[in-house]
Amino acid sequence: MASEKTLNGKNLVALGAERLAELLLELSKNDAAAKRRLRLELASRSGGGADVAAAVRKRLATIAKARSFVEWNKVRALAADLDLQRSAIVQHVAPAQPAEAFELLWQLLQLAPSVYARCDDSNGAVGTVIAQARDDLGTIAAKTAHAPDLLAERVFAAVQANQYGEFDGLIGLLAEALGKDGLAALKARFEALAALPPPPREAGDRRVIGFSTRGPIYQDDFEARAQARRIRSALTEIADALGDADGYAARFSAEEHTNPSVAAAIAERLLKADRPEAALAALRLAEESFRKGGHWPDWPRVRIDALDALGRFAEAQAARWAIFERSLDPHYLRAHLKRLADFEDVEAEDRALAHVRQYADFHHALDFLIAWPAHRLAAELVLARYAELDGDRYWLLTPAAEALEARAPLAATLMLRSMIDVSLDRAKHKRYGHAARHLQTCEHLAKRIDDFGTHPDHDAYAAQLEARHGRKSGFWSA
Repeated sequence: MASEKTLNGKNLVALGAERLAELLLELSKNDAAAKRRLRLELASRSGGGADVAAAVRKRLATIAKARSFVEWNKVRALAADLDLQRSAIVQHVAPAQPAEAFELLWQLLQLAPSVYARCDDSNGAVGTVIAQARDDLGTIAAKTAHAPDLLAERVFAAVQANQYGEFDGLIGLLAEALGKDGLAALKARFEALAALPPPPREAGDRRVIGFSTRGPIYQDDFEARAQARRIRSALTEIADALGDADGYAARFSAEEHTNPSVAAAIAERLLKADRPEAALAALRLAEESFRKGGHWPDWPRVRIDALDALGRFAEAQAARWAIFERSLDPHYLRAHLKRLADFEDVEAEDRALAHVRQYADFHHALDFLIAWPAHRLAAELVLARYAELDGDRYWLLTPAAEALEARAPLAATLMLRSMIDVSLDRAKHKRYGHAARHLQTCEHLAKRIDDFGTHPDHDAYAAQLEARHGRKSGFWSA
C-alpha cells in the first residue's frame, strides 16, 4: 500500500483545493510556462472555447512579434510553449468551434518561418510540433464548411510560401475539405502559374549566388527551378487527391517512368482505379532498371498485387516464393503460405525452412529462424555452422541466445562465447560488463549441458579466457 507521503493524485487531492491552489501559485511564481498553462486551464472553464481561443490568439501574436535569438538550451521550452497552444486549440476550441480552431492552427503554422529563423531546431523539437499542428489542421478542416474556392486560394498561397516545410502535404490533408470543386480550382491556379512565361532577364542585373561544374548559378534560375518543383509537386498531390491516376503519371518525365520507385507509385494508383493491365504496363517500363539491381522494394510488391488483380495467381505465388528465396523476407513467405490449400502449406513451409538452413548468409538465416519462430532449427543451424558466428553482432546474438537458453543451452552458449571472444580479443572495453554477464550465463547453462561435443566445457573455456586475457582487469572485475 502506498504511503500517504507518496506523490500521487490521491494524496494530492487529500490536501484540499485551497491548499493546492496556494501551492500552484507558489510554484508558478517564477515559471512563465506554468502560468500560461494555468491561465489556459482557467479560460477553459467558461465553456465553448471562446476564452481559450482569445488567450491562444494573444499568445501566438506575442510569439510572432519576438525577434531575439533563442539559445540552444531554451529551444525545447519554446517548442513546449507552441505545443501548449496547439493542444489548447485541439482540446478546448475545436470541439465547439472547429472553424475558429482551424484559423488558430493556420496562424500557428504561419509562425514557422519566423520561429525557425531565430532558433537552431537541429533536435527537431519545434518541427515535431509544427508537423502535429499540420496534421491537426487536416483533421479539423474536415469538420468545417469552407467555401471551396476561398480555401483553394489559401492553400495556393500557403504552398507558394512554404519556406520551411510547414505546409508540406497540405493539399492531401485538406483534400476532403476542398472537395472536387476546390481541388479543380487549385489545379487551375497551378496550371496557370506553370503557363506564365519567364520574366525577362537582363544579363547585367543577374545575381550570381554560387558556382557549379557547369558555371555560375544565378538566383533567377535557382528560383525558377524551385518554382517548377513546387508546381509539379502540387499538381501531383492534386491528381492523387482526385484519384486521377493518369494525371499523377503525367507529372513524371519519360525517363522517370523507367525508375522502379516511380513506376511502382504510378502502378499502385492504377490498381486503385481498378486498372491492373495498365499497372503492369507501367511496371514494365521500369523492369530493365529493376533487373539491374538496387533496392526497389515497392516494384515487386505492386507487381504481385497487379498479378493477383488479373487473376494470375500462379505467377503471383511464384514471384512471392522467388523473393523469399532471394531475401528471406518473412512477409512474402507468409503471404505465399496463406494462399495454399490445407496440408500444402505445411509441406511448403518445411521446404522454406530447409532453404533457410542452407542460406549463404548465416546471420540472416539465424535472424529469420528466431523471428519465424523455428527455434529448434535455429539451434541446429548454430551447432552446424558455429564457425560462422560473428560475435560482433550483439544486437542479433544476444536476443537469439536468450530465445534458445531454455531448450538449446549449448547453442545459446556458443553464441554467448562468440560475443565474449570478440569483446576480449579486440579489447572492446566498453563491452566488458556485458561479456562478464555472458560468462556468468554460460556458467549457469553449463549445468544443463550433458555433452559439449567438440567444444570445451565451461571450466576449460574459462581457463582459456584467463590464459589469454588474464590481465584485462576491467573484464574480470566487472
